[in-house]
Amino acid sequence: MYKSVTCLFLFSLCLLAACAPSTVVPPAKNAGVYFQEGEEFYEKGLYRDAIASWEKVRDSYYSPELNTLAELKIAEAHYLGEEYVEASVAYEAFLQNHPNHPRVADVLYQLGLSYTHQLLATDQDQSASVYALNAFTTLKERFPEDRRQEETQIYIDRMLNLLAASELNIGKFYLRTKYFSASINRIEALLKKYPNYYERDKAYYYLGQAYLLSGEKEKAVVAFNTLFDDYIGSEFILDAQRFIEKNY
Repeated sequence: MYKSVTCLFLFSLCLLAACAPSTVVPPAKNAGVYFQEGEEFYEKGLYRDAIASWEKVRDSYYSPELNTLAELKIAEAHYLGEEYVEASVAYEAFLQNHPNHPRVADVLYQLGLSYTHQLLATDQDQSASVYALNAFTTLKERFPEDRRQEETQIYIDRMLNLLAASELNIGKFYLRTKYFSASINRIEALLKKYPNYYERDKAYYYLGQAYLLSGEKEKAVVAFNTLFDDYIGSEFILDAQRFIEKNY
């Protein structure tokens, strides 16, 4: 009797198990699926969703090739999503991790562009100008045959002019606060360091003022004459003449 009850109980359990709905666990997505998912988001302009998918690829260590491509795609998506700080960080990381990758030239160019979107006025911090200049200069020097050489040089000149203008602003500040020697040193240095600065006439105008106010009249004459002789038509000539009449 006991055996019969036991057998009946076991049979009932088996029957219940057979009738109960089974839970199906979907297989985990592999890196390839996540990568394709990211591509689809990217094509739709859903850059943050694309980044989230590619980060799963990158963090899966599925294959070196796919991981590397995911890193590059993440940087591109940040850039197109106008997340320029994140884009520059991602491009910098790519260059550090893959210094000899076939697409280094492209990455350097995009890195430089990312920094140009972070530029501040010349009376503010110029770190982005320096970083952009470094990226474009490296591109020009490492890849002299790159098709973007002309555009790269334009960006290099632009960054150099921003840095020179920043130095001139500092020189003008010293002049305004009567630290004439500091002003002279700053402006003389920028004229030497940035020979193609597009507002050199302006620099000579303030340099002449600094020399004259510091009592160095002969050097002031040289600075002002450089303005008069080399930059005919400069908007600063008339102001310079008035300054000389008042202070010489």
